[in-house]
Amino acid sequence: MANRILVVDDEKIIRESISFILEKEGYSVVQAPDGKSAYELLLRDSFDVIITDLEMPEMRGIELLDKAMHVSPNTSVIVITAYGSLDTAIAALRKGASDYILKPIEFDDLLLRIHRLLEYKKISLENQLLRRELQQEFNFSNFIGDSPAMKKVFQTISMVAPTESTVIITGKSGTGKELVARALHSNSKRSQQPFIVVNCGAISETLIESELFGHKKGAFTGAVADKIGYFKAADGGTLYLDEISEMPLQLQVKLLRAIEQKEMIPVGMSVPIVVDVRILASTNRDLRVEVDQGKFREDLFYRLNIVEIHLPPLAERRDDIPLLVHHFIDQHNQRTHQTIIEIDDEAIRRLVSHEWKGEIRELENVIERAIIFCKNETITVDDLPDFLHTAPALQVIESGKPLEDAMNELTRQYILASLKRNGNDKDKTAKELKISLPTLYRRIKELQIR
Repeated sequence: MANRILVVDDEKIIRESISFILEKEGYSVVQAPDGKSAYELLLRDSFDVIITDLEMPEMRGIELLDKAMHVSPNTSVIVITAYGSLDTAIAALRKGASDYILKPIEFDDLLLRIHRLLEYKKISLENQLLRRELQQEFNFSNFIGDSPAMKKVFQTISMVAPTESTVIITGKSGTGKELVARALHSNSKRSQQPFIVVNCGAISETLIESELFGHKKGAFTGAVADKIGYFKAADGGTLYLDEISEMPLQLQVKLLRAIEQKEMIPVGMSVPIVVDVRILASTNRDLRVEVDQGKFREDLFYRLNIVEIHLPPLAERRDDIPLLVHHFIDQHNQRTHQTIIEIDDEAIRRLVSHEWKGEIRELENVIERAIIFCKNETITVDDLPDFLHTAPALQVIESGKPLEDAMNELTRQYILASLKRNGNDKDKTAKELKISLPTLYRRIKELQIR
């Protein structure tokens, strides 16, 4: 659809000349002989750009600009002025005009300014939409999970996000630690500021100080220009230090100073630079053990560990697996416009029973593969990888659990297997297990069997 432009000028020859040039360029143009007529058009219609003279009868251009800012704030305004009235044009810019052009009008210059203005508006709109989409995507309420463990995570995120506290996010690789960090940032007062991710394990020991704090030109071999570093890049926003346990010990002292003093010293400089950054960190290791072994500084650990958010493995939240599976299917359908709409019960049972060593990331990859191999609208066991084709036996209960928890897990698995054998017929299952039907229903509810 062609961009709509309103041309306002009391001189007919100028008005028509501008309109003729713009229409040749493919714009949709409407003309108005004065400010009052233009304002009436604005009340009835919308325009991308207004090109208006400043000195006109009925209503001056500066007054039209003022009204346009209230009636149609997303419309850009270019004012036309004579060289001697440049002060008026500057006043118009201060009031909200996007640009000005001098008489006599250079049409090539005018076209270039309009093109730049519309490109800027397009990029600005895309950024707004992207920011809104990201904020929605990383809103903690959109996380998938209905288990007690995940509800606790959601509650913690909602309480901690608005604060300035440092947070340590723990959990196995693939459990979604970066998603939690993004949710904390998106729901904080810093949400409109940068969110910078640093993988401490992916940067060599010789470069990590420079990457974090920046360096001065000539500070070391290869430092051919100044570098601001991740801390400065995140100024005003959030710095997320992934795999914090991989950070070298000698750098941990400088990190502690940067967090506590809110200042850092780039490599090759002696004067500290003030930075305002909120720190979030994550690890898949037990930092307390790392501290005991002398691999992580105790003072830094306590400074980071103001709040800990632990992400449970899928083994501790199996009831969430069907929710995650359907979420991944919906997500893939939206992305590829496919029509995979269901997954059968047997396939779900295999997924729920599997030990996901790669956690959520592995589960998502398996679902994406299943969608690729699915020949109709329902994913079956045949669409799953070979390692899921064998019906699972009762799982081995992991050691270290309290006896009551282990017994509940074993009971849960046993009831699930019996329900499967009996086609989910509760009456037959109760008879097979030699318990009453009310007892079966009570155990299903207690053990959160879906």
